[in-house]
Amino acid sequence: MQHGIICRKPESFFGYFGWGSVARLDERTLVAACSGERSAHVCPFNKTELFYSFDEGLTWSPPVVVNDTALDDRDAGIVHLGGDRLLVTWFSHPLDYFVEYLDPAWENTAFYKNYVELAKPHDRSQYGSFLRLSDDRGLTWGPIQKIDVSSPHGPSVMLDGSLLYLGKEFHPARSFGKDRDKRFLGERICALRSADGGLTWTEVGEISLPEAVEWDNFHEPHAIQLPSGRILGMIRFETRGRETPYKGFTMFQTHSDDSGMTWSKPIYTGVSGSPPHLLRHSSGAIVCVYGRREEPFGERAMVSYDDGATWTRDFELYPGVDGDLGYPASVELSDGSILTVYYHKYPGDKLDSFLYTRWEL
Repeated sequence: MQHGIICRKPESFFGYFGWGSVARLDERTLVAACSGERSAHVCPFNKTELFYSFDEGLTWSPPVVVNDTALDDRDAGIVHLGGDRLLVTWFSHPLDYFVEYLDPAWENTAFYKNYVELAKPHDRSQYGSFLRLSDDRGLTWGPIQKIDVSSPHGPSVMLDGSLLYLGKEFHPARSFGKDRDKRFLGERICALRSADGGLTWTEVGEISLPEAVEWDNFHEPHAIQLPSGRILGMIRFETRGRETPYKGFTMFQTHSDDSGMTWSKPIYTGVSGSPPHLLRHSSGAIVCVYGRREEPFGERAMVSYDDGATWTRDFELYPGVDGDLGYPASVELSDGSILTVYYHKYPGDKLDSFLYTRWEL
């Protein structure tokens, strides 16, 4: 294994990086995305940023800003659509989410009061799930588009070139504060499809719920298509403070054999970790990476050689010191090795950096 840094600012107030993704543009060129230059896990100082590597991940460019609103811009999915085309995704929380998680030390400061007043006019227009498209590898970007679902790593390219976005429905009336426990009720995991490269989207299906699971238990899915045409999906599971037969921060597995219109009843994997990112390796192996947020903490992978029927679990890619880590995503390199990006504390640091591990099956 080889470990490295995409971006690290240990002495900066804006030194927190989170929720990354990665894509391969050609034999040598990679592009990684994250929510960068934050001050904390929840804060209004952040940007959707890209980092380029022209030597398969050995060195990385300074950040390139794609999006920077007045709200808490989170996650960053990056998808290569072929040629020079890129698609980037993110979502932004409304003001009341920031207020709910506000550091008490900020509550009565002039900064906080001024920020709220400045951000209020943008709250509705800049809150939601979004994407942007580029035809020149990210040099320029098209208009910001709202989309009805959200997932950390965005959509996936299907065998026919269309896009499938398996995501959490992003309801415009979501509430926070005292109604926090109700904020995800009614928000489904559903599949959207685009036949025009991400310009327009149509809902094609939704996940069916297993017994003892409600919609607010399911979050942050990811899906890929296998050579057989089957679409394989993994979903983050949370207990949301309720009694369930299943442990929180784990994953359920599902599949669709009709292009995302219907899905199998999700099956509990029992794996300690989430959210998932799936990659089909050229060897035929399916690689699922995830963050483990209980001891022993760390970035993990599990591998299937039978299209998801069985898994070899819990390969440790990088050990952690606490649970503020994860959201890994992988890409295969030209020699068949795998590069996995994630947010994680560099040894000795207080804030999370954007890091990578290069490894082999």
